[in-house]
Amino acid sequence: MKQKENRHKKLKKMEAAATIWIISLVIGLVVIGVVAFLLSKINSTAKQIDSAASKIWTQGKMVANNTIQIPLFLATTNKVVDQIYSTAVNIVGGAKAIQDHTEGCPGCPDCIISKK
Repeated sequence: MKQKENRHKKLKKMEAAATIWIISLVIGLVVIGVVAFLLSKINSTAKQIDSAASKIWTQGKMVANNTIQIPLFLATTNKVVDQIYSTAVNIVGGAKAIQDHTEGCPGCPDCIISKK
């Protein structure tokens, strides 16, 4: 009888160990599934980030290509502005001379017309 009882206890212990083992395996599979899901989400997010970073890099290179020419155009623009300024100063000087002449000349505008 004791043998039967001991065998019964051993059988119960083995059943309990098997149950714990099965539960552990199920929990392990669930954890593996969750980890696989999270890793796939991380992977897809990393691909999106890589794609966005690539687009940003491309746009940055395009901006750099556009702005690298600004100093070249500014040098030309500065030369043209200097020429315009010199011409404007000459025009202002001529206008001032005409104004001074007309203010002091009693015969204007006839004197200017008759000189031709």
